Amino acid sequence: MTIQTQDSERRSRHASPRRGRHRGAVAPEDFSRGFSSLGQLALSGVQVSARATDLTTGAVLFSVDDHVVMPTASIGKVLLLVEVAARLQSGELSPLALLDRSPQDAVGNSGIWQHLAAPALPVADLAALVGATSDNLATNVLLRRVGLEAVSARTEALGLTRTALLDLVRDHRGPDDAPQLSVGSANELTWLFSSLARGEIVDAPTSQRVISWLSLNSDFSLVSSAFGLDPHAHRTSEHGILLVNKTGVDHGVRSEVGVLRGPRAGVTYAVSMYFDDASLASRLSVIDGMRTVGADLLEYVF
Repeated sequence: MTIQTQDSERRSRHASPRRGRHRGAVAPEDFSRGFSSLGQLALSGVQVSARATDLTTGAVLFSVDDHVVMPTASIGKVLLLVEVAARLQSGELSPLALLDRSPQDAVGNSGIWQHLAAPALPVADLAALVGATSDNLATNVLLRRVGLEAVSARTEALGLTRTALLDLVRDHRGPDDAPQLSVGSANELTWLFSSLARGEIVDAPTSQRVISWLSLNSDFSLVSSAFGLDPHAHRTSEHGILLVNKTGVDHGVRSEVGVLRGPRAGVTYAVSMYFDDASLASRLSVIDGMRTVGADLLEYVF
């Protein structure tokens, strides 16, 4: 399989200087509430990484340790969707090709296929399930078909060096397994989603297919909880607002990346938190901080 890329150009577009926590962090007045909220979380021991850029100009609106590699849970599934979409576009894979689930693919938690009777589904439907519900079983079946190595090769070809899907989804991670499902930096994730929105990942049809799958996402529990959208019906504009997003949730991990468009502007954002998930209060404080960032983003685009 041949992967075409403009590697050096893409790397330069999402490269950023390294800086320590909050040194050089950008916090315009419009984002002061979110910046203050994330600062309080950092002081309490939460590892925070965030970035927001204007979708049109690329200007950095908000940045906190955006170069740091963070656990991102299911956000890495976007890289799988890119590989699947590229193969559909090239004709290497048919959208109607039926893939069977097997005992080796079985996994719990997110997704609905594990609760359905159908023993096999078409490739396009599996990708839609990943986009809509972050379906773990569908993820593993697609990964078995295309291969984690191919996803890694595609990721590298795109010029991503701090973002990766590391493993299939597992109910339990042992000492020989990757410690996280995926990792990523806010810098690279905002670049990836901005490029998808502009039709620049692989080619325009591939990017559009990935965007279409992600537009089905029904998890608005984090940053996007501030946008007031219907999580089950938001593919058309509501009050001038359009969103495409992906979340990642695991024990001690909350992460979201997305593109938010409004009547006044568009923004690409990524927010990741890594924290001691020992109490409900700790978890709720992280979620509240992410929602505060979302309120600032909504104010910017609206």
